[in-house]
Amino acid sequence: MFKKYLSSLIVACTLSACVTSPTGRNQLIFMPDNEVNQMGLQAFDELKKKQSISRNPSYNQLVSCVTNALTRNTGGTWEVVVFEDKTLNAFALPGNKIGVHTGMLELVNTPDQLASVIGHEIGHVLAKHSNERLSQETAMKTGMGMVQASGALGPTGMGLLGLGAEYGVMLPYSREHESEADIIGLELMAKGGFDPRQSVTLWQKMEQASQGGQQPVEFMSTHPAHGTRIQNLQQHMNNALQLQQQAISKGLQPHCS
Repeated sequence: MFKKYLSSLIVACTLSACVTSPTGRNQLIFMPDNEVNQMGLQAFDELKKKQSISRNPSYNQLVSCVTNALTRNTGGTWEVVVFEDKTLNAFALPGNKIGVHTGMLELVNTPDQLASVIGHEIGHVLAKHSNERLSQETAMKTGMGMVQASGALGPTGMGLLGLGAEYGVMLPYSREHESEADIIGLELMAKGGFDPRQSVTLWQKMEQASQGGQQPVEFMSTHPAHGTRIQNLQQHMNNALQLQQQAISKGLQPHCS
């Protein structure tokens, strides 16, 4: 019943909660950004307490350099942390928090490939995918009436959802979200002066790693198939290459190593 109701809301898009993503896609978002951001901050703080943080100066310098080049065009203050973890994973949370696993850093060969990974994750934050996902879950489980009556979810609404701060913003994204984050990330890396063609190389390497079975590939667990992803990236490559040339002409070519 709620799923049918939610679908009607999304299709009609007549409520004030309907907004447009950076790629022009209609979204159902009604949770206050400050609440979602706070969930991201709490989740990130918990991760930093539970997981080992890398003190490798080369890793930290590379990740910071790439992130700074990418976020020049996004605005805001971003925190990035390298976690000692052999899994091929990276993530970004609401509140502008980014985590990169050492396993991912051992896989990439160039800063451009790392920019593809981090740019993708920043894309999730810019498109408010966590808010959209939580808003959809809320609409299905609690109904729009509760939200309209209260004006905000608050602790009671979150309790009904069964979503703690740590887990509510870290659930898997849909394939639609992943594809959208790919395109946003591709443009971000190009605007930062990175070579967008390296995004295709990255996913080819990820595919090889998954087939080899040597390491868990958490980063791809809910993502589109490799062929679909690469085809989607290639369809937007010409525009990305133009953005890269514009960035280089402005002297924005990064020098990360």
